[in-house]
Amino acid sequence: MFPSSLHNAGNRFFDFVCLWLLPAGMLALLGALFFLPERSLHHKLYYGLFSIPTLLALCVRPRELKTLFREPLLWLFVAFAGYAILSLSWSPSPAQADNLIKRPLHTLMLFLGTGLMLRYRPEALKGLFLGAALLALLATLRDLTTFMLTYTPGSRLIGAGALDNPLLSSHLYGFFGTYWLWMAVNGKRALTVSLCMAAFAVMFAAVVATGSRTPLVAMTLAVNWIALLCLDRRSIPLFLAAPLFIVAVLVVDPQLIMARGDSYRFDIWRITWDLFLQHPLIGHGYDAPLSIDVGVGYLLSEPHSFVMGVLYYVGILGLLPWLGMIVYALYSGWKYRTHPALQMASALLVFGIGAGLTEGGGILSRPKEHWFLLWIPLALVAGLNIARRGGRLVAANRARLSEAQARQLHEGARVIEEDGLGPKVLLLQDGSFLKLFRPRAWYTAGAFYPYARRFARNSQQLALEGIPTPPVVELLNYADGTQGVRYIPLAGQTVRQALQACPSLAERRALVQRMGRFMGRLHQQGVYFRSLHLGNVLLMDNGEFGLIDLADMRLLPSPLSAELRQRNLRHMQRYTEDKQWLFEENVQALLEGYSAAASQTMSHALRQKLELAPGAER
Repeated sequence: MFPSSLHNAGNRFFDFVCLWLLPAGMLALLGALFFLPERSLHHKLYYGLFSIPTLLALCVRPRELKTLFREPLLWLFVAFAGYAILSLSWSPSPAQADNLIKRPLHTLMLFLGTGLMLRYRPEALKGLFLGAALLALLATLRDLTTFMLTYTPGSRLIGAGALDNPLLSSHLYGFFGTYWLWMAVNGKRALTVSLCMAAFAVMFAAVVATGSRTPLVAMTLAVNWIALLCLDRRSIPLFLAAPLFIVAVLVVDPQLIMARGDSYRFDIWRITWDLFLQHPLIGHGYDAPLSIDVGVGYLLSEPHSFVMGVLYYVGILGLLPWLGMIVYALYSGWKYRTHPALQMASALLVFGIGAGLTEGGGILSRPKEHWFLLWIPLALVAGLNIARRGGRLVAANRARLSEAQARQLHEGARVIEEDGLGPKVLLLQDGSFLKLFRPRAWYTAGAFYPYARRFARNSQQLALEGIPTPPVVELLNYADGTQGVRYIPLAGQTVRQALQACPSLAERRALVQRMGRFMGRLHQQGVYFRSLHLGNVLLMDNGEFGLIDLADMRLLPSPLSAELRQRNLRHMQRYTEDKQWLFEENVQALLEGYSAAASQTMSHALRQKLELAPGAER
């Protein structure tokens, strides 16, 4: 029993890391800089809540690496980081080489941890980013208020918390400003769009108050990228926004752009380029010292360009995988632009590319503001690609219906199921089914992560796991906020109907045994179907079992725990006929079938703890 208990404990630990600890770590990574007194605490939060848990989870389940490394972005990063570490052999001997090697490893954990989190809990991303963006918004309002109350001519907004530089602060303001703009463009309600645009205005005002011009260029690029991804009538004001803003600034206050000249950027780049030409192929080495004298009385240590930094430190050989990461991530964002999350991640990356044109330089660092420009967006794209391949991102077409289109769609439909508020399931004239989900209050989980999307995602994921489900044709958004899922029904009858029609006790027992085997398979594959009962399991015409009514379901990283299995069966005991057939007349057949598919330990625990009803078969 000991190896089995250890295995189950490992599964529970892996699930806890993927479903809870990594989301908490990501939230801390995104939002903590605004409130922590120093960056070192930010580093420790990331290491403790994200990097180290990711490493431990992969030690518990190393086979996950095979799935994660199907993503090309991970291979490109490993090539880049591996070459950077190799370059230590010809760079000036660093005092702490082991510390330098830890940096790319922690960055690799960002990619791997994001992949694990989005593979097993992709729905958390929306809440994480909204929570971090709200924290950033509150902190920015605080910073802007303090700045206005203490403003003196020539001063620049720095920000509180661990922020200690106006330029670095502008990276975070611009990052979350890009997020709020994306939210506004994808908003479906006028109130949501208005609130998101107000939040964007606050973040944009903070960028302007920092006096940094590069984030303005970066946000312009991000705005146009979002417009290209949408490419509808909403794109027109986005394409016009940047030139109109530039014209307005030149008319009202041209000093906002022109006052600080080129800030010695061209001199810095020229000197860095000359140094790069000394070792163009292999570079000077990761973390080689860089001293740039532009005649201002002190030496500069950054090339103020990510590209120039990569060329200086690791040369052309290091630049190739670095550029490969960016190009592939942009390609993914464009190719899969129908996925909203990939839209967001690629827009954040475009902002980072724009900001990195004239800022930054260190190629691998501890978690800090520069991570928001490159590593966090790249890790998001990699994680979303991993989730997409695993069927965790909804791939169904989305359509918005006007009232006239909705009436036309419903014309001639037969009501299959309804409640006091109206139809819930319709059989349309083309033979497809339409399941309707009415709008929920804004503060509920159903509004935040709509049940229609859950239905479509669960259908895709179960199909990849080899469990038959109704194929989803499209998702529909109605004018009143109702959402619908149109799907092709499976041919067959519910198990409840099949048991009612069984002509003999022996056939009913055989069917219950097969049902038990199917339930064991679901539990072993991590499928927790909260609404599991015999009316939601279909016995198809080909003899296989399938699932319907898929919205109320979770797909966990590991086989279900004994507690969840028992809870699932207790739910089935609430239905009188189900309880009689499964847990009284044929309980031994149920357990025999269950044991054939589930692990011996879980089958034994279920047999021991299942409360048999009076008169149950012994």
